[in-house]
Amino acid sequence: MQKSIRTALVSCFLLVAALTAQAADQPAAPATPSAAPAPAAVTAQPALKPAPGLSLLPTAKEEAKPVATTKIGVVDINKVSTETAMGKAAQAQIKAHQSKLQKQVEAKRKQLDKFKADTERQLPSLSPQQREAKSKEFQKKIEEFQKFGMKAEKELMENQQKLTKALFEAIGKAADEQGKAKGLAAVATNRDLLYLSSTVAMVDITGDVIKSLDEKGAKK
Repeated sequence: MQKSIRTALVSCFLLVAALTAQAADQPAAPATPSAAPAPAAVTAQPALKPAPGLSLLPTAKEEAKPVATTKIGVVDINKVSTETAMGKAAQAQIKAHQSKLQKQVEAKRKQLDKFKADTERQLPSLSPQQREAKSKEFQKKIEEFQKFGMKAEKELMENQQKLTKALFEAIGKAADEQGKAKGLAAVATNRDLLYLSSTVAMVDITGDVIKSLDEKGAKK
């Protein structure tokens, strides 16, 4: 029995040895394939730039500038006042009236100065009552002089306004006639224009107004 056991063990050992030898002779199993490498990042290409003078997009057309469609007449009032016969006559009248009133004011002033000088010279010989009387009289003369000066100034201003109004009315009529004749939308003085749109054309009619006023003045 022991012999049978030995024989069985030997057979087992031989079988194990044979299996071990076969395992050693077999080729190694291929390794498990690793994950595929990530694709390399794509390098960004520089944007294309058009050559100088060229454009990849169509060039926008320039907007046409608006054409002036409205015409406004302009009158230089100062020039009309100094160059027309009517304006010159008005200025001459104003100066003559001013000179007349100025002479009257100066005459009143001289009278007042003379009274003051005479009173100061008499003061040492005057009694207190006489001094008080002279003082009241002098104060009254001062008030009269001030009133006369204010009256003269008012008179001069009223005369100037009257002549100026007549001149402006004549200018207005002449401008109205010229505006209609030239097809203007409006007529204004040069000092009243602060802004003009690009669609408005300014037409200076000062010379035409001066000519019209002088012609009408010559007919009177």
